[in-house]
Amino acid sequence: MTPIRVVCHQLAPRLGDADDNRRLSETAIRGAASLGAHVVVLPELMQSGYAFNDLAEARAVSEPLDGPTLSLWRALAIELGLIVVAGFCERLSAGRVANSAALIEPDGRLTVYRKAHLWDREKLIFTAGTAPPPLVETAVGRIGVVICYDLELPEWVRLAALAGTDLLCAPVNWPDSPRPAAERPGEIVRVQANAAVNRMFIAACDRYGEERGVNWVGGSVIVDADGYPLAGGVSHQQEQRLVADLPLLQARNKHISEHNHVHLDRCPGLY
Repeated sequence: MTPIRVVCHQLAPRLGDADDNRRLSETAIRGAASLGAHVVVLPELMQSGYAFNDLAEARAVSEPLDGPTLSLWRALAIELGLIVVAGFCERLSAGRVANSAALIEPDGRLTVYRKAHLWDREKLIFTAGTAPPPLVETAVGRIGVVICYDLELPEWVRLAALAGTDLLCAPVNWPDSPRPAAERPGEIVRVQANAAVNRMFIAACDRYGEERGVNWVGGSVIVDADGYPLAGGVSHQQEQRLVADLPLLQARNKHISEHNHVHLDRCPGLY
């Protein structure tokens, strides 16, 4: 298996402006393709923005799976021959919405994941997903998807790893918070830890800027199977495009010494 090129494009979607966000995402996807990307990852809720006041506001900008945003991303994936992973506000039945991510393959096949672990006021707006992270057998490797706060739950990430994920793609919106001087954002550290303890590549694409008083970490990062950043890994408060070539086959070797295997060494009966 030859290395695959992954691009995380950190952007600032505009709240409630799906038309402009589609333009932003198209530019990012075409830019990733021009760099030879096999996979491009965009932020959480790229289609809609994040800081909704209430369910009604989110519902107004939400889209079904055949809406204009996913239709555009599907057309671009087919045209450019790459995998698109990006977040959107999904319109469900009975007036509900989900914080969702789409994985679209070059043949147009769509996989949708709905965020299971909702952060803070998301619980007042979104309906939580009930399915585990999907494992998609793509032409370039086994790709899983989670969203933002899902990464804070090690059991959830472990599910993706045990299913056989080589690369975990995570659209995120990490709200910035105080931290000790010279310390990196904890969200980045936890991504590195999740990658290391599972011997799995992780690509987390954050956003930047300010939205209704929320400032974002701008901490996009692509991490190798040993837990070390290949691109990004610091707070960067502006647009950035991270590029890394990932030898995904390394994620299938779970040994960390001659006698230790990060999954087979688990003792679930003791936990």
